[in-house]
Amino acid sequence: MQKVQGLVDRSLLSPLLPNGLLLGAFAFRSSLAPSLVPRTELLQGVVSGLSFALGYGFAAAILWCLRMLELVKQGQPIHLRDMWVRLALTVFLIVAGLMQVTDWQNGVRQAMQMPPLEDYRTLLVAAVALAVATILLLLGRIFRRAWLIFARMMTIALPVRAALLMGFVVASVLFWSIGSGVLGRGLINMLDASYARLDALIPTETSPPASALKSGTAGSLVSWSSLGAQGRDHMLAAPDASAITGLTGQPALEPIRVYVGVNSAKTPEQRAGLALAELQRTGAFDRGTLVIATPTGTGWIDQAASQPLEYLLHGDVATVSVQYSYLPSWLSLFVEPERGAETAQEVFRAVYGHWTALPKDRRPRLFLFGLSLGALNSDLAVDVYDIMGDPFHGALWAGPPFASRTWNVVVENRVPETPVWRPRYSDGRMFRFTTQDNFLGEGSADWGPLRIAYLQYPSDPIVFFEPGRVIAPPRIFTASRPADISPGLHWIPVVSYLQMALDMATAAGTPRGFGHVYAASDYLDAWVALLEPKGWTPAGIEQLRARLVAEGL
Repeated sequence: MQKVQGLVDRSLLSPLLPNGLLLGAFAFRSSLAPSLVPRTELLQGVVSGLSFALGYGFAAAILWCLRMLELVKQGQPIHLRDMWVRLALTVFLIVAGLMQVTDWQNGVRQAMQMPPLEDYRTLLVAAVALAVATILLLLGRIFRRAWLIFARMMTIALPVRAALLMGFVVASVLFWSIGSGVLGRGLINMLDASYARLDALIPTETSPPASALKSGTAGSLVSWSSLGAQGRDHMLAAPDASAITGLTGQPALEPIRVYVGVNSAKTPEQRAGLALAELQRTGAFDRGTLVIATPTGTGWIDQAASQPLEYLLHGDVATVSVQYSYLPSWLSLFVEPERGAETAQEVFRAVYGHWTALPKDRRPRLFLFGLSLGALNSDLAVDVYDIMGDPFHGALWAGPPFASRTWNVVVENRVPETPVWRPRYSDGRMFRFTTQDNFLGEGSADWGPLRIAYLQYPSDPIVFFEPGRVIAPPRIFTASRPADISPGLHWIPVVSYLQMALDMATAAGTPRGFGHVYAASDYLDAWVALLEPKGWTPAGIEQLRARLVAEGL
């Protein structure tokens, strides 16, 4: 019994370990260093509190291992001078980090062309970090207490070390069940209900557009209410023919926008069939270009991508989108990871099947588009072996998440001397990459019959996070540092991994043109390269770019 108590101290209020405090302070200071995107004081406090708790926990785990090996005895006193040295170093590391954090954050902000902060409210950072670290350390001690209780029960039948091992397993299963099953599921259900209400909300001042070439209007097969909030916004945001003519000075058509909400039909297959029927109703297959635009988790379609497309083609384009969720992309991927891919596959199968049945000289050019989770699901919609005999024309995938299938294959096999944020694949005949700077003209060969362009910003953690790189730096941490990444960015094992993981939660909070917020100006360059639209001069393209920027896209 004493052996068990010696290896795992059961007191919830036992003194903190000086070495744990020192390692926690080092992790705390490291967490204040710059990462890919700016952080608010609240989020920085959370990151720093987590980092401190991880550092302390690692030191406690090392001490436990040493006690298990009987290299350190329980209760072995630490020299008073050594303890005070450790405490002084702990305070120094924490204070030094808080004094530097404003400069570090301003380095990130400068890389993103944001105004500098005069004061980064370090007291708020410290207070939040203290609260988070305290809660986590208390939870750790509660876990330790449960572990000891189970281990003591098992010493009746097992040796001490075996009892400790089994007690750890039982306590881990118990805590995981409570965390993921009770608390986690309750939180997810609450979020699901909240987003469902938001999706169904129809402001009293909104009404369907007048054009019959939009879903949800008079004569549409899809009701206005079933489109969901994002679908209704998408219908209302489209430029009409007069707006396009006003900019280009040339005759224009009314762009066709088809959208099917998650509540428009019961199953992905039924929603895909409804989308195809809407395309036929609006005459979409008689247009010059047809785009299957896969939305993000909430059903959102980025107007910064849609409007340049419609202006460039003088309205001679139809886009179709089918919602598969009303949850944010990260939550949709966690709760229902298969639904987005399943819906995208059904939509592609329906549209592509009808498109291939048309005479080749009488069908539109067919392109795919997706942003973020939409890019991942758009990619998963296509089986390359099914379309090799009659390929569609191309795809624009922006901000592809790090798990994207084709993106990973292409980047892994890029030309060796090219960085991950600006890779070149083969001769550029099929795949090309671009950033805030337009690199789409760099292929050593002309575009082939199938053109796939990736738009990615180096500062986008959703693209460049690498789940397996906890110790070794991810590929974005290279000597060839792009302009939108702070020069003060350095990889610190574990802590930088935690920073980058949490950066994904705020990647959409950056200025447009950085992080995970893609700018219409960059979409414009990508669409020009893919579509090669006729009737446009360089001056006209720049006029359109200025218009899009002025509209905040």
